[in-house]
Amino acid sequence: MQIVDNLHFGPHDERMTAPTTHLSPALKQATPVVVDHALGSWIHGTDGNRYLDFTTGIGVTSTGHCHPRVVEAAREQVGKIIHAQYTTVMHKPLLALTEKLGEFLPSGLDSVFYANSGSEAVEAAIRLARMVTGRPNIIAFHGGFHGRTVAAASLTTAGTKFRSGFSPIMGGVHIAPFPYAFRYGWDIDTAVAFALKELDYLLATVSSPADTAAFIIEPVLGDGGYLQTPPAFLEGLRRRADQHGIVFIVDEVQAGVGRTGKFWGHQHSEATPDIVITAKGLASGFPISAIAASTELMSKAWPGSQGGTYGGNAVAAAAAVATLDVVRDEGLVENAAKQGTALLDGLQALKGQYPAIGDARGLGLMLALEFVDDNGDPDAAAAARVQQTAISEGLLLLTCGGMGNVVRVIPALVVTDDEIAEGLDAIARTLKRAL
Repeated sequence: MQIVDNLHFGPHDERMTAPTTHLSPALKQATPVVVDHALGSWIHGTDGNRYLDFTTGIGVTSTGHCHPRVVEAAREQVGKIIHAQYTTVMHKPLLALTEKLGEFLPSGLDSVFYANSGSEAVEAAIRLARMVTGRPNIIAFHGGFHGRTVAAASLTTAGTKFRSGFSPIMGGVHIAPFPYAFRYGWDIDTAVAFALKELDYLLATVSSPADTAAFIIEPVLGDGGYLQTPPAFLEGLRRRADQHGIVFIVDEVQAGVGRTGKFWGHQHSEATPDIVITAKGLASGFPISAIAASTELMSKAWPGSQGGTYGGNAVAAAAAVATLDVVRDEGLVENAAKQGTALLDGLQALKGQYPAIGDARGLGLMLALEFVDDNGDPDAAAAARVQQTAISEGLLLLTCGGMGNVVRVIPALVVTDDEIAEGLDAIARTLKRAL
């Protein structure tokens, strides 16, 4: 038997081929676009085309792509220090961000912990709630998306792809109904009354209040379908949290920093959280996240339970300070409300033209179209056709929803009147071709 010793092959041997490395095949691209550069609401592809970006990195580039003030803040900080691990040495951008964030946080939430991603912040929030209460259980709500790490995915029911295939996931999680009025075919008041009644039943039969550490909910469902959590439901959760000593966590990872036309999504209600979570839009694309709580609550975290190598990175913190300044100085919360109204009006007008659009909804610049078939059932194929057809119309959109039948529309907070009009024209052309 002949034995070939590969060690004898030289680096230029013709039998040797250079290894080729690929991105994981588990990653699925929503569009074929390869970015050359981007500015404001526009992405310029290597194909020579430009695209109106109504995805904004899934709601991340709040001030648009490469806002000059954010770029300058990051560039300046890179020349000073890039990584200053904040449990080892403190750095000025994080101190400045903490002070600046205090201008926007709900009253009483005066203590902040920083991480890198929304998932990490969610996990920090539920860890804190369990430590504060000494209770094991977390109640989340159907359709919520809270992240992909194990504990965060255990809270997520926006789709099985986020939580399946790596069991066992974290225990102590119970899922209560969300008041999804369109899905049930009810009015909002009926849906809210039903969901609160079912939550009370869950507390009576599955997770005793004495075992329940926290409620966690998004003020607008993200991957779950861009559904506003009705104000009455948030207020009902607040009352129950107060009654039973349960920590009320509001996940503002996607809805926060002005996206809904108020700085925080929960501000459309009278309910105030015990812990608020923020991430996506906070630094215009730089990775940083945070949880905020009262000093009293945060001081009950066990020593050493909060930390992380890259959390509160100096460059990301500098970008976040600049982002918050831009949001305030350029009136971007107000612009989100104004432009969102115009965009929603346009989407609702299109709904009247196409029976396949079952619902047009949203708050601020967090909007969606839900597609249904002739029987009123979810139509994921129609949503996929719309999302893909829009690319050739120069518009980038994304799908979402537990059944995959929702197209979400997420412009940057700097979007202009003309860009809203252009986006609506592109959606109209897309619908005519796809439906």
